[in-house]
Amino acid sequence: MATRRSVSAHLWIPVAFFLCIVGGGRSFYLPGVAPEDFEKGSVLMVKVNKLTSTKTQLPYSYYSLPYCSPEKIVDNTENLGEVLRGDRIENSVYVFNMREPQSCKLACRKVLTAKDAKHFKEKIDDEYRVNMILDNLPVVVPLKRQDQESATFYQHGFLVGIKLHERGSTEQKYYIHNHLHFTVKYHKGDSVDTARIVGFEVRPYSVKHEYEGDWSEQISLSTCNPHAQRFVAEADAPQEIEENNEIIFTYDVEFQESPIKWAYRWDTYLLMNDDQIHWFSIVNSLMIVLFLSGMVAMIMLRTLYRDISKYNQLETQEEAQEETGWKLVHGDVFRPPSNSDLLCVYVGTGVQFFGMVLVTMIFAMLGFLSPSNRGGLMTAMLLLWAFMGLFAGYSSARLYKMFKGTEWKKVTLKTAFMFPGVVFAIFFVLNALIWGEKSSGAVPFGTMFALVFLWFGISVPLLFVGSYVGFKKPAIEDPVKTNKIPRQIPEQAWYMNPTFSILIGGILPFGAVFIELFFILTSIWLHQFYYIFGFLFIVFVILIVTCAEITVVLCYFQLCSEDYLWWWRSYLTSGSSALYLFLYAAFYFFTKLEITKPVSGMLYFGYMLIASYAFFVLTGTIGFYACFWFTRLIYSSVKID
Repeated sequence: MATRRSVSAHLWIPVAFFLCIVGGGRSFYLPGVAPEDFEKGSVLMVKVNKLTSTKTQLPYSYYSLPYCSPEKIVDNTENLGEVLRGDRIENSVYVFNMREPQSCKLACRKVLTAKDAKHFKEKIDDEYRVNMILDNLPVVVPLKRQDQESATFYQHGFLVGIKLHERGSTEQKYYIHNHLHFTVKYHKGDSVDTARIVGFEVRPYSVKHEYEGDWSEQISLSTCNPHAQRFVAEADAPQEIEENNEIIFTYDVEFQESPIKWAYRWDTYLLMNDDQIHWFSIVNSLMIVLFLSGMVAMIMLRTLYRDISKYNQLETQEEAQEETGWKLVHGDVFRPPSNSDLLCVYVGTGVQFFGMVLVTMIFAMLGFLSPSNRGGLMTAMLLLWAFMGLFAGYSSARLYKMFKGTEWKKVTLKTAFMFPGVVFAIFFVLNALIWGEKSSGAVPFGTMFALVFLWFGISVPLLFVGSYVGFKKPAIEDPVKTNKIPRQIPEQAWYMNPTFSILIGGILPFGAVFIELFFILTSIWLHQFYYIFGFLFIVFVILIVTCAEITVVLCYFQLCSEDYLWWWRSYLTSGSSALYLFLYAAFYFFTKLEITKPVSGMLYFGYMLIASYAFFVLTGTIGFYACFWFTRLIYSSVKID
């Protein structure tokens, strides 16, 4: 099925950048996702999406199980983000007519083989959920909260089936949800007879259907017959899954008028179960970090002002010789570091990642990347990554020229291939594991080609353009001259040990984001919607400020103790927060997730390793540039003879 997806479906992406990133904030929708009006009796086609499980994290296509299928299964053309998420959207046998209720509608009859029964049981064991779509709305199961009688919350998709213990027996039996009661909610205009769909709910039942005589498509079921006023109820005998068992799939559909307008129809999907805790936690986190940042900034400004005034008032050579501190290392502070080309590569990559995150968040806040646009967020991030190669090349070349480097093409190639190469290698291994599990999450060849095209066809050429422009510009001048002979670094106190100070430096940036990180991990791994991009942007700004300030403070202490090797340490100080992120991801895995399959565990840690690596280059680059600006500022403020 994957091979049927055409390569060309993904190669128009760079041309149609803004058309890809569609979606909507409240009542702000781009062309292509305009509301659709349905007249009474209009045909409504329900589409089926992947089967998902939080226990395995491996999506499967709907028809990987022997469900009822139409004569011809038609694939929807998915965008790049949807394919990478494992979405496989196809047509189904469930067809409604707008505002025309139906009861006990027959979908199909199946007799299970041993293989079919085994597949169903495996999916029930792993708590797989079936996902369907009507008018771009995913199906939800409404549930009442136990602690609040009136409150309703929604679960995405319905369970394939359930397993129960027989009374007085330890044996578990498996039952399939073979009857679906759909509720389609619609909003009707005052003056027109057309209506818009604003809700799509389902209540699944397991019922052992019965009938008299031989089977035919027109037969009347004794367990579900609208003429006899006999409808499916919870008390009905459930349908067990066993070899040679006959399963009859049926469905009802009812239509309910709703006061919810079309522009607000996603609000019920986005209601969070613990919204008050969420808001309070984020505000609390921001207050703590802002307070710490204020303290740090105040100390820095007062101390530095005193230092610079004191250094500039020294009149005699004797006084200068007696003085200690950061001014003494002025002849070595801008000496190029060891592995300077590698530092240029990582700084360039960090600039690329920073640009991608910043622009993605701006688009998301404007409502372009709402959940109604499946795959839009991932598509946007991949495209922006490719286009931000221009800035990566420029920043790495500028820094390389400052270090008196001459082989700019070599550094550009390293920038183009180091970070994406590592990520692509991990991704390729994980994709091979998913292929082995026959999951729909495996990226097909066409999409893999599209990713390689984005990398080699757009990102790499732009990197070279940026590098060429950056290298042609005059080199950045150091504010002070560098001595020919390196100064000896005195023995440092234990707390100024590089490893210790680097590990300490990562705690504060991680502290700024870890509460928000919990909600992001929940949305990814527990299949919930994440949409509070406004708050995420505030957290991102706080992360930038925190990374910058903690790096500057530790850099200042380092220079005061006459250690001038700050280049790499400034990058690693804030970058070490990625280590805490990965450790937190491991903690989350063991405390919040119920993953038992080794392959699923490898997927989780593989993707979190990629995320931590990306966080490392992002935070490291922020810390580096803050320290770079700080050292240039203070050394240009003092009089050097």
